[in-house]
Amino acid sequence: MKTFERILIKVILIQLACLFLFQFLLSREDQIFDLTKLSKYEGVTSNNYTKIIETFNGITK
Repeated sequence: MKTFERILIKVILIQLACLFLFQFLLSREDQIFDLTKLSKYEGVTSNNYTKIIETFNGITK
């Protein structure tokens, strides 16, 4: 059981280190132009709402 706990603690520490690293990198918005270009290309930064018209033809039970 001690072996499993040591492995689990190492995995948690690696996860926390990656979390802090990526949070720091994402907070430096001026240094990651590729990510901002990608988000603008995908359209996730703008609020574009379109009306969706759904039609149901011949729904019978």
